[in-house]
Amino acid sequence: MATKILKPKTKKGERVLAKRAPKLDENPKNALLLFGGKTSAVIKNVISELYTLKRFEEQAKKLTRNNENIRPFEGGMEQPLERLAQQHDCSMFAFASHSKKRPHNLVLGRMFDHHLYDMVELGVDRFRSLKEFPKVASQVMAGSKPCFAFAGQEFETKPEYKLLKNILLDFFRGTVVKTVNLRGLDRVYVVVAAAGKVRIRHCVIKLKKSGSTVPRIELEEMGPSMDLTVRRHRPPSDDLSREALKMAPKPTKKKVKNTAMDSLAGKVGRIYMPKQEVDKLGLSKMKGLKRERRDVAAEKSRNVNGGVSVRQGKPPRLEEKPSAKRRRIREDPIR
Repeated sequence: MATKILKPKTKKGERVLAKRAPKLDENPKNALLLFGGKTSAVIKNVISELYTLKRFEEQAKKLTRNNENIRPFEGGMEQPLERLAQQHDCSMFAFASHSKKRPHNLVLGRMFDHHLYDMVELGVDRFRSLKEFPKVASQVMAGSKPCFAFAGQEFETKPEYKLLKNILLDFFRGTVVKTVNLRGLDRVYVVVAAAGKVRIRHCVIKLKKSGSTVPRIELEEMGPSMDLTVRRHRPPSDDLSREALKMAPKPTKKKVKNTAMDSLAGKVGRIYMPKQEVDKLGLSKMKGLKRERRDVAAEKSRNVNGGVSVRQGKPPRLEEKPSAKRRRIREDPIR
């Protein structure tokens, strides 16, 4: 299937395509939340809660229509999902469905280059909404970054649990920042794997007095909380995984010779100049030096002519003898 190259026709379309283009430092990952052909009230509440947690950072898009033609684990039925993800510029998705065979089904997955990368299927056995803890939820700042605590050896040994841990961290990562204010660390997700179940508890962090400089930490449940069962999973293919894990080399600044940075003067440079021959330089001549130049020239000519001063410049004018006619006129001016 040939790839269609889009050419922008307007300035706005050019900006949209430039925003979607690959970058060395990628944009924050957006999540696409959508429903399958049939849903239940429980799974709808799960999708609504996920959208509530992600919407503060404006990194989630929720579609309300049912999509009967999307079945991610069946071959060839994931193409509509890939088209929707490309249309809305989302690299993660949460797909909710319900059936007799798989009730309250939730699929979490990721995309790479607008193709399905990996996913894991979960069954929701128990769910408590954020609305059941109104007093505790009001103590959390909107848009704060959560902490994650994973407990259970399954997250280190079983591949499906490893994949679930990776997807959860990627789903709630948000915008990558260099520093975090400690005052903003006010909530934590506690994920426990035991007895074939995965229990997720969303708790608020409370700092209590302990009689020392280090406060005592208490956790209080705030919702949403879920008990999940891991069903099917699909790891990425080797070729796609190798392509996705490539790291582009970061461009380095070209070193400029003979320059350095100083804390006080800023940028300092060193200049190399050839030897200056001042005698041969064509400098501008000042009018005040004309007399000195004349005196120097007269001194030179006096030394050359044996002490006789000769005026420099035009040669002396010789007196010519008057002609006979002129002589007669001078003698007899009356004539």
